Amino acid sequence: MIESWSDPRSRRWAVLPLRLLVGYGFISHGVAKWSRGPESFGRLLHQIGVPLPVATAWIVTLLEVFGGLAILVGAFVALASIPLIVSMLVAMFTVQWRYGFSSVKTIGLTSAGPVFGPPGYEINLVYVTALLTLALAGAGALSVDGWLAGWKRRARTSGR
Repeated sequence: MIESWSDPRSRRWAVLPLRLLVGYGFISHGVAKWSRGPESFGRLLHQIGVPLPVATAWIVTLLEVFGGLAILVGAFVALASIPLIVSMLVAMFTVQWRYGFSSVKTIGLTSAGPVFGPPGYEINLVYVTALLTLALAGAGALSVDGWLAGWKRRARTSGR
């Protein structure tokens, strides 16, 4: 069983769950911003001093939805990863850095359950690492990138 993973045809399946989770994660965060209205996110960006906060909120919202969709379906993964990584790093250094590493901080307990503090930058690093992995390893199985590569390969061999 372990030896079969050394076969490149098997390894391409290894990144599929990662790609699906990362794509879904970005889509869900983008849709949440979209459903509340990017202007609401813009007010938060204004509070932390981001220039052109409403325009930036729209850009980030659209980036998360459509960049996440590109990752989910495996389309232009290396290219789509770049702005998503930049977005994660900007959020990490402008917002989460001051709260430390841990993304889950229990600061209290009530009868309704735990109370959580502001998240640290841990999840940003997880997303950046996952995006780097996908960009370097490729989109893997069941991806648009894989389909396009196969289509180009077939076109070259049939044209000889």
